Amino acid sequence: MSKKTSQVPAKTVLHFRPEQQDLVEMNAVARVWGKDASLWKADPAVQRTIRQRLGWLTLPVSMKESVTEMNDFLGDVRKFGVQDVVLLGMGGSSLCPEVLRLVFGNKSGFPRLHVLDTTDPMTIADVRKKTTLKKTLFLVASKSGDTIEVTSLFRYFWDECEKEGLTPSQQFIAITDPGTPLETLAKDRGFRKIFVTPTDVGDRFSALTFFGLVPGVLLGLDVKKILDRAERMADLCAPDVPPEDNPALRLAAWWVAGVETGRDKMTLVTSPKLSGFGLWAEQLVAESTGKEGTGILPVHSEKPRSPSKYPKDRLFICLTLKGDKNTLLEQRMTALEKEGHPVWRIFLDDLYDLGAEFFRWEMATALAGSLMGINPFDEPNVSETKNNTLKILANFEKTGILSEPQPMINEKGIGFWDFTKTKISGTLDRNWGHALSSGKRGDYIALMAYTPSRPDIQRALEKLKDKIEAVTGLAVTLGYGPRFLHSTGQLHKGGGANGLFIQITTDDSVVLEIPKVSYGFSALKRAQALGDVEALKNHHRRGVRVHLTNTVKDLGTLTRMIQ
Repeated sequence: MSKKTSQVPAKTVLHFRPEQQDLVEMNAVARVWGKDASLWKADPAVQRTIRQRLGWLTLPVSMKESVTEMNDFLGDVRKFGVQDVVLLGMGGSSLCPEVLRLVFGNKSGFPRLHVLDTTDPMTIADVRKKTTLKKTLFLVASKSGDTIEVTSLFRYFWDECEKEGLTPSQQFIAITDPGTPLETLAKDRGFRKIFVTPTDVGDRFSALTFFGLVPGVLLGLDVKKILDRAERMADLCAPDVPPEDNPALRLAAWWVAGVETGRDKMTLVTSPKLSGFGLWAEQLVAESTGKEGTGILPVHSEKPRSPSKYPKDRLFICLTLKGDKNTLLEQRMTALEKEGHPVWRIFLDDLYDLGAEFFRWEMATALAGSLMGINPFDEPNVSETKNNTLKILANFEKTGILSEPQPMINEKGIGFWDFTKTKISGTLDRNWGHALSSGKRGDYIALMAYTPSRPDIQRALEKLKDKIEAVTGLAVTLGYGPRFLHSTGQLHKGGGANGLFIQITTDDSVVLEIPKVSYGFSALKRAQALGDVEALKNHHRRGVRVHLTNTVKDLGTLTRMIQ
């Protein structure tokens, strides 16, 4: 956005002036643009790593050189008669495409986009049933090129294509960094196309690379327009712009002031068409700031409460789309301000302003990290669950047994474990209630669902979430495993010890094998869940696990138990 059409309201109240002044005194904006890694950490080795993560700064300009290549690719795909595109990704490789799909929808005359960032066999089988393989293109997206979820999904769908007598190489596209195992695989197998991404851009800062833009092109979007909006925002965030006019500097200072005053729950409220934005913002902010015992917890898709019912641990950010009927939304924000809650408003002229928001939020996250004294470009705790999962799977391949403790309680078809105890007594009702009532002021509750994401299950999870929110008054997040492991999972282990974790696992009614390994998707998903519990316990986190045999029915039982 140009200065003339800036979408940051000129009269927005800066609730927390000192943090803005700190950024000015640190010369933070110029140092970010100058790739001065000492802004975040003093260790020379860490600084070298940080300097290799700042390529996102120039993407709004540099990626325009690839627009013709992407549009030519779209023309090739349409000639091929593609009806569906299935993106096999995880974390930063999948969340921007998912947001674009949710916000813009599937445009008539262009392929339908399905984003598969799961190891749940039923969800994978559902996508398989919805698509005609010979009319389907598979985008295999992984920055590292060896993500276990993406590799497993690739093996499954390549094998499915071979079973249909197809030539899979013509239906697979790779998006990855140069020199990765995925690039090697794609060359060896003769993939239809390989998009090589910049090595100096981290996963969650990759929205404006091929990871976000190629799926956008396939959806029929004008990606040059997305980049134009991002470039305008980058201009507004430049070093020569006065601090009071810098959208990212002001936002970052406001975030951090919230953390310093106990308001570490960033609550996103949006126009209906923008509701998907929270998925991307959640990963960017939570994974970037959730470390060294601190962090900002994004909360999105939350049912509105009376302003007086919110504890004093909230910040509210309202994203409003021009042209929407936003009277009720603005009334709600005004009521929250009257109750003393800080509110930040962001206005978008149209959906393409998402390009501007991608850059604004990335810059704000980088600046916030400098104020918080953390490295916003690493993810030190994400690997813990990965390593635990690999150990569990290695043991399974040797023994054929998925090592798992017996439930502490098994009642009404629901298994129950408490992370913090070796033994419990009493009923499921009593222990479930005790777990939820253990939340304290300033805590949050994370629902971690290793379940299919089908509509009936989603509704049942939302009802459980709403009931917990209403009864405890705490912020409640809902994430599907393993997706959240590459998002809020970093904050769960590396952030403050104010989380109460509820892991939900289920029996799988669908069996899907993974070619070339001795375990299937059910075992992989269960190993990921067990590995995450182990990581949470190692960090002395509070929480429980419930295992369901009839997912929707048992979620209803847990919801009714809450008093």
